[in-house]
Amino acid sequence: MTDEERSAARKGRNHRIATAACWLAVAPAAAWAALRLAGSDRGPLVQAVAFTPYVAAGSLLPLVLALALRRWAAAVVAALTALALIGAVAPRAVAAPQPAAGGPTLRLLTANLLKGSADPARLIDLVRTQRVDVLTVQEFTPEIAAELDRLGLAALLPHRVLNPEVGTTGSGLYARFPLDEGGFRRNRGFGFTQAYGTLAVPGAPPVRVESAHPAAPYAVNVVPDWRTDLRGQPPATPRGRLSILAGDFNATLDHAPLRNLIDTGYADAADAAGAGLAGTWGPYDGDPIPPVTIDHVLVDRRIAVRAVKVRPVPGSDHRAVLAELRLPAAL
Repeated sequence: MTDEERSAARKGRNHRIATAACWLAVAPAAAWAALRLAGSDRGPLVQAVAFTPYVAAGSLLPLVLALALRRWAAAVVAALTALALIGAVAPRAVAAPQPAAGGPTLRLLTANLLKGSADPARLIDLVRTQRVDVLTVQEFTPEIAAELDRLGLAALLPHRVLNPEVGTTGSGLYARFPLDEGGFRRNRGFGFTQAYGTLAVPGAPPVRVESAHPAAPYAVNVVPDWRTDLRGQPPATPRGRLSILAGDFNATLDHAPLRNLIDTGYADAADAAGAGLAGTWGPYDGDPIPPVTIDHVLVDRRIAVRAVKVRPVPGSDHRAVLAELRLPAAL
């Protein structure tokens, strides 16, 4: 073989290696995009789908590689992949138009208390300084219930529907305004309870509020419970009573069951406010997990969202979500 033939063979081999490298870089993100768009969150994929925003950001790298190497077919697939993933994720960072609600403002805080180990003083401070009108809590235990009252929560939010339980299954709903039709229900899937009640805010129609806590898909064998609990959440009633679901949904906006629930007539408050990429669970108890957004405030689409912020609560692996809402005026 001549030098020219060896050089041509070497160039051909390098070309094939570069092409294969491009496709190897493009394929995982493309497969992820296909699964996300198809709503195929099944089995072990449920946990993975929660990290879609990170994959969306990383999907630009294969595109840059394909363009740099002039692999045009791979570049087209990479571009379509990036468009699909970023198109699914980026709107969460942009505030959406809001309904013309002319009623009173309602400030709602939701917090997962991690088996009651969250700092109760911090929670009281948030309620006081942020002028919270409604507080929903999950993983609510008898010990933290007593401590919250000792620290003065009863004076701040005197109306309540509480079901404290040892461990992770307890739930609570506190309010500044009267609550009626209160109670709690136990999810069929994993047994978390959800406290609920109908809030009477002066100048607004009645609002049903529920502290949501579907099962966590921490293992493949629990995924059916997760689906059961998300399907069992009360749907919105666009032509009926106003409804708010607030809590630890153990699902992100990239999970199809949560999107299906929202499609009944809810809006995700953080998404509506342009704060939908703020992480609420992940590294806050020291675990090396990138933050994901699994705590949500879902509001009837007739309710305007003015702002959403996340706030740290020491002792919990979740951040609290604070939503400032504007209710419709009473008829």
